[in-house]
Amino acid sequence: MARTKVVARCFQQQKQIAMTMYRRLTFFLGGAAVAMAVAAQDAGGVLDTPMPEGWNDDSEVFQQTLPVDDRWWELFNDPTLDSLIAVATERNYSVETALMRMEQARRQVAITRGGLLPTLELGGGWTRQQTGGETRSWSGKYNLTATMSWEIDVFGAVRGRIRAERENFRASADEVNAVMVSLCAQVATSYINLRQYQQERKVLLDNCRSQQAVVELTEARQRSGLSSSLDVAQARSVYYGTLASVPAVEADIVSTMNQLAVLLGSYPQNMVPGLVAARPLPQYIEVVGVGVPAGLLRRRPDVRKAERQVSAQAALYGVSKKQRLPTFFLNGSVGYGASELSGLVKANSLSWQLAPSVSWTLFDGGSRYNSVRQSRAALDEAIGQYNLTVMQAMQEAENAMASYKHSLEQIVATRQALNMSTRALELSLDLYKQGLSPFQNVLDAQRSQLSYEDALVQAQGASLVNLVSLYQALGGGWEP
Repeated sequence: MARTKVVARCFQQQKQIAMTMYRRLTFFLGGAAVAMAVAAQDAGGVLDTPMPEGWNDDSEVFQQTLPVDDRWWELFNDPTLDSLIAVATERNYSVETALMRMEQARRQVAITRGGLLPTLELGGGWTRQQTGGETRSWSGKYNLTATMSWEIDVFGAVRGRIRAERENFRASADEVNAVMVSLCAQVATSYINLRQYQQERKVLLDNCRSQQAVVELTEARQRSGLSSSLDVAQARSVYYGTLASVPAVEADIVSTMNQLAVLLGSYPQNMVPGLVAARPLPQYIEVVGVGVPAGLLRRRPDVRKAERQVSAQAALYGVSKKQRLPTFFLNGSVGYGASELSGLVKANSLSWQLAPSVSWTLFDGGSRYNSVRQSRAALDEAIGQYNLTVMQAMQEAENAMASYKHSLEQIVATRQALNMSTRALELSLDLYKQGLSPFQNVLDAQRSQLSYEDALVQAQGASLVNLVSLYQALGGGWEP
């Protein structure tokens, strides 16, 4: 009776194992089609929320189509900026590093592609052997062999890995483009900041000269008894306060020059002399052609890279499923063996072997089952990262457009305020000279004049930087 229960229990266990193997085999064979469908899926179809058909802003600022020429920095019509970007793209170490990563990815594709071909090995040698015993004997043998091993890619696992590595290579190329876009934007931004600081210094020095003239005016009026020492002290206070702001701007100029040097892969002392002399900011306040369709974000290198990574993970997901299927091998060898070197390549010395084989692991403790689940999780992660990248790209583009639009409005308002401040300074000085207005009005007008001139320079610089950020948010414009 006990033996019957043991036999029944063993039979039941064998039945459960057989059913498990059957279900897994069905899952393996059906999973290949699923993986191929996922690998072929366009990354644009995995968005949790589809892209909007257009931008939120419908003002006239953003109604033109995107220019065909992507060298957007040439719109500033500044030869110095053009030359700086040309040098940076050739010498910048971040670009060089990204190019080396792309080259590594290219070689990895070639390495993986080699898995489709057989492995051939050639060997040869000579053996000298002594046999002991009552009668010692010596023997020698020469051999020359060629062996071949080939894993036949019946179910496409190797081809799936090749697809994954090819997508990784394309992602590395998109990374190079992203580095180029970022580099061009950084060079343009640093150059604009440099010119802005130089203009701020010019504003300070111009105001110092005009304020020095007012100091001399109050001193002359004091000597003639028309004003008090208080007027002189207040005039000098404004003058020296403006003069004290110059060193800070000088430090910003030096810092920005050093930043440009790093971007250009150079040392500050080797920077072009054209950067030292102050030049005005590029005059570009125009309608920007960014186009209405939000699909423009698909050209951003980081979005394209995220798409490639989804495709690569989908291919690896398919490969993980195919690892559960049988593996087919074709092994063979051919060689010559003879005791004398002169008879090594004769027909009767030839030996060969051909050995096709198949290997199928039916149970591995759930290792490959969990590998499939791990690959699926990696694919889901890549899809989530793609969704996040697109959302962030949309946010950056919306923010950049809003910032540029409002910066233009700020320039117009600041220029009007500056014109009124200039007029107020002229009137207050005339009235003060005639003794019809207190000197305090002159002081207030001087401070307003300096404040609005500096604000206008900063607004113009910020507008250009926002424009650079806008092009960068849309994928910039660097095409290798």
